[in-house]
Amino acid sequence: MTRASLSRRQFTLLAAAAVAAPSLRAQGKPEKTKVSIAVGGKAAFYYLPLTIAEQLGYFKAEGLDVEISDFAGGSRALQAVVGGSADVVSGAYEHTINLQSKNQMFQSFVLQGRAPQIAMGVSTKGMPGYRGVADLRGRKIGVTAPGSSTNMVANLVLSRAGLKASDVSFIGVGTSAGALAALRSGQIDAMCNTDPVMTMLEQKGDVKIISDTRTLKGTQEVFGGPMPAACLYAPAEYVQKHPNTCQSLANAIVHGLKWLQTAGPSDIIKTVPESYLLGDRALYLASFAKIREAIAIDGLLPDDGPKTALRALASFDPGVKEGKIELGRTFTNDFARRAKEKFKA
Repeated sequence: MTRASLSRRQFTLLAAAAVAAPSLRAQGKPEKTKVSIAVGGKAAFYYLPLTIAEQLGYFKAEGLDVEISDFAGGSRALQAVVGGSADVVSGAYEHTINLQSKNQMFQSFVLQGRAPQIAMGVSTKGMPGYRGVADLRGRKIGVTAPGSSTNMVANLVLSRAGLKASDVSFIGVGTSAGALAALRSGQIDAMCNTDPVMTMLEQKGDVKIISDTRTLKGTQEVFGGPMPAACLYAPAEYVQKHPNTCQSLANAIVHGLKWLQTAGPSDIIKTVPESYLLGDRALYLASFAKIREAIAIDGLLPDDGPKTALRALASFDPGVKEGKIELGRTFTNDFARRAKEKFKA
C-alpha cells in the first residue's frame, strides 16, 4: 500500500467518524462568563434545579460565574431583566407569552419544571364555612407577587367560577416564612403558592386545597394538557448574541435534572441551604415527595405545552389573543437537546 493511499484511507475514516459523531465537537467558550440570574422565590421547589446546579458547582463546571438574585416573585425577577440589572430570568414559561403580547420578545431555552407545582387553598380559620370559589369575592388572596405565575393560576381558578381579578384583592406574600405567617395571622383569606409552603399549611390543617397542580394528573385536570413551568428565559436578542453562554446554562440545569432523577431525600437535605427547610425537615421532605414528578427530566419543553399555556392565559387575560401569538418564538429546545445528549438525561 502506498503512502498516498494510506493517507487517503485515513482521511476517509476520519471524515466518517466526524459525520457519525457530531456531538464530539467541542462546545465554544461562553461569550459572557459572568451571568446574572434573577429568580422569584429561590427556596421554592419550583426552582430546585437552579439551586442544585448552583450548590453542586455545575455552573462553574461549565465555565460560568453565576450570580443569583432572589426576588419575592417571578414578576419582580422579570422586572430586573427588563430593567437591565440581570441577564436571565429563572421563572415561569408563560411570561414569554405575556411579554410577546406586549411586543417584547423573550425566549425560554431550558425547562426546570413540567408542572406548575402551585396549589390554591382557603384558610380553614378565616373561611370555615367555605362552599365554593364564589365565596372568595371581596376576599384577600395571597400570591408570591402580583403578576407572578401564582397570580395567573389564581386568576384561572377565579375565572372558571365567573369571578374577575378585580373581584378580589391580591397581596404579595413571597414563598417562604412570610407566606406562612400571612395566612396564619389572618392577613389573607386564601393563598395560591408553591411548595414547601402549601404542603406545610395543608399538613397543619391551616388550608383547604381547592386547586392543585403539584402533580401531572392535577395539572392535566386544571389546564387540560401539559403545562410547562419554571425555565430559564431571556430576551431573544440575548439568546441570539450569547448562544454558547445559553448552552452552558442549559448544560448546568440539565446536569442538575439528571442528578435529581436519582437523588434521595437525604441527598436533597444535604444539598439545599438550611433556610429552605423552614424549620421543619420532615414536612420539607413530605413536600418534595409530593412534587417530585413535577420536576423536568431533560430540560425539553413538551410539544403541546406552549399551546396549553397560551390557552390558559387567553381564557382570562383579554390582552393575550391566541391567534396573535407566535409560540415558536417563545422557546427553543435546541440547547436542552444538546445538553440532554451530553448528560444522557
